[in-house]
Amino acid sequence: MNLYRADIRSLTIGMTIFVSFIMALLSGSKVMADNTLHTVSRVDLDRYLGHWVEIARLPNRFQDHCVADVTADYQRLEDGKVQVINRCLTRSGEVDEAKGLARIVDKESNAKLEVSFVSLLGWRLFWGDYWIIDLASDYSHAVIGTPDRKLGWVLARSPAMSKEKWVKIKRILKDSGYHPAEFMTSPLQISDQ
Repeated sequence: MNLYRADIRSLTIGMTIFVSFIMALLSGSKVMADNTLHTVSRVDLDRYLGHWVEIARLPNRFQDHCVADVTADYQRLEDGKVQVINRCLTRSGEVDEAKGLARIVDKESNAKLEVSFVSLLGWRLFWGDYWIIDLASDYSHAVIGTPDRKLGWVLARSPAMSKEKWVKIKRILKDSGYHPAEFMTSPLQISDQ
C-alpha cells in the first residue's frame, strides 16, 4: 500500500514537471512569435518632413565620431523619395554631413521607410530600415527603430525634452523590445520642465 502511494506521488510530481515544461515552451514560443516591431498606424509625410534633433540613440559604428548637435533634415523630392541630410559635431569640432535618400516601403502607413547613404555611380548599394514606432500627435517627437532592434533613435523638433516625455518614450522603447538604458542621450537634452 505504501509502495502504491509512492508511485502515485512520483507520477503526480512527474506530470506536474512535464506540464510546467510544456507551458513554459508554449509561452516562450508566443513571445518569440510576437517579436514583430510595431509602427505607428499612419504618418503624414508632409508634417514629418523638416528639421529634427537627435535626443538619444543606440550606439552605432557610423555615428561613433558624433559627439554633439546631431540633426536630421528631411525634404521630399519630385520622385516621391525623401532627401536625408544628417549633421553632427565631431570630436575635433568640425561639422560632419552625410547625405542620403529614403524611400517609403509601406505606402499605406508611411511608417516604414528604408534609408541609404551609400551610392556608387547613382546606384544605391545598401538600404537600412527606418521604422517610425512612435510619433507625437503634434509631430514634436518621433521614435525610430529597426526590426532587429540593433538601431534606434529618439528625435525631437527642439533640442530639449521634458523628463515626463522621456519617461514615456523609455516605456515605448521597452514595450517595443528595446533596452532603454542602452540609449545614449545627448548632454543637457532632458530637462526638468
